[in-house]
Amino acid sequence: MTTKDNNINRRRFLRNASLTAGAAGGALAGLGGDPRTMMAMAQEMGRSEKPLKAAFSNAGLQATWCAQGKAAAEAWGKLYNVDVTWFDGELAAPKQRSAVDTMSTQDWDFVAIQAFGIGTLTDPVKRMIDKGIPVIDMDTLIAPLEQIDVHSFLAPDNEFMGASVTRAIVDAMGGSGGIVMTQGALGHTGAQGRARGFHSVVDAMPDIEVLDEQPADWDVTKATRIWDSLLTKYGDKIKGAFFHNDDMALAAQNIMKARGRDDIIVGGVDAMPPAVEAVIDGRMHATVRNPSCRIHGGAIVAGVAAVLTGEATGEGIPKHVITDGPVVTKANAPGMLWMQNHFLI
Repeated sequence: MTTKDNNINRRRFLRNASLTAGAAGGALAGLGGDPRTMMAMAQEMGRSEKPLKAAFSNAGLQATWCAQGKAAAEAWGKLYNVDVTWFDGELAAPKQRSAVDTMSTQDWDFVAIQAFGIGTLTDPVKRMIDKGIPVIDMDTLIAPLEQIDVHSFLAPDNEFMGASVTRAIVDAMGGSGGIVMTQGALGHTGAQGRARGFHSVVDAMPDIEVLDEQPADWDVTKATRIWDSLLTKYGDKIKGAFFHNDDMALAAQNIMKARGRDDIIVGGVDAMPPAVEAVIDGRMHATVRNPSCRIHGGAIVAGVAAVLTGEATGEGIPKHVITDGPVVTKANAPGMLWMQNHFLI
């Protein structure tokens, strides 16, 4: 019998044991339904009796979204008795590949990964899946879902995020003028979706001119350098700017301000606390929440359920879980900050 078969059988045994233990749940009868089912549901959401070992990697901890995700995974890990080991992607596909190659040589109860680029981690991830390790894909595709047997893919609707922020920007521009899109990494499927969302709006508006759409690879230094050049090249033609994340938007705003162009209408993605504060005080026109805490914390919950109860892909958990967050407004911004402080969104 293979290691994968042994691990699957172990999870099935644990699930059957939890259902049998439910016979002691007569006290739950007053809540309605089968008390054994109610007890099993409670156990499925419970803390592991023994520490579980999980490996996580995201694109790079230089990005505040990724750093917040690490904090969220560790916080949720403590609640569920999961020891989280981190393999930093360092915002570079070769470095993340090396880290995940190392990850694949070790034993884990489950693994969660946000790839820097699609197709860059397929082989080591498949090796872990073949060993029976549940792999949760976060935010961007490791590989197309029909080509890799990940446990589930937890991600927002990136086209919605790109389109909603772009719409807010062009409306504020009055439907005309020059706009710039500063992209993330081109191999990142989230960035690809945000670009499609951007174009779904601007391509239908003949009076909007797209001046530039270079990738800055989530790197604030690169974004700053690009924007220093763009302001020289296009000057007053730039009326609006859409950034694939808030870190790049806020960094570029420093250059805009230094060049006397703080009139540019700026929007981003992620709704990290500095960007939420910028929306509140009017420095940033719009952002939308890519729920880092919900995605990374959800990966902990998905992994624990897979190991302890045998929750299976397509039976207990969908292959693709949409984790959308809202567009940030002054009305919902304070609540957004509170939920992030407690790793809820």
